[in-house]
Amino acid sequence: MIRYLIVIGLLIVATTLETTGDALVRIGIYDRVGFNRLMPMILGAILLFGYGFILNLAPLPFERVVGLYIATLFVVWQIVSYITFKSIPNLTILCGGGLIIIGGLVVSFGNFSE
Repeated sequence: MIRYLIVIGLLIVATTLETTGDALVRIGIYDRVGFNRLMPMILGAILLFGYGFILNLAPLPFERVVGLYIATLFVVWQIVSYITFKSIPNLTILCGGGLIIIGGLVVSFGNFSE
């Protein structure tokens, strides 16, 4: 149980770093001009590296951690998207996201072949 709490904590940190890094790169590309593009893009690149590093600290086999990662990513992405871009998910995104979460749980915890 403790192991899964550690994994979930690491995934929340990793997905927060990834989504925030992606948002900063997007801001640099679309909302800034000239030299002002550089800082958000560099900070975004640093956060994206941090995401990759933290994700790989999770003490689960990679093929299992990816399922939880995808489910966590969807949830955190919606939160960051709302905070950064004031984007509210519509019914299509929520339904698709529900499938992503269910699929992620099946990948991580399913035991169909054993």
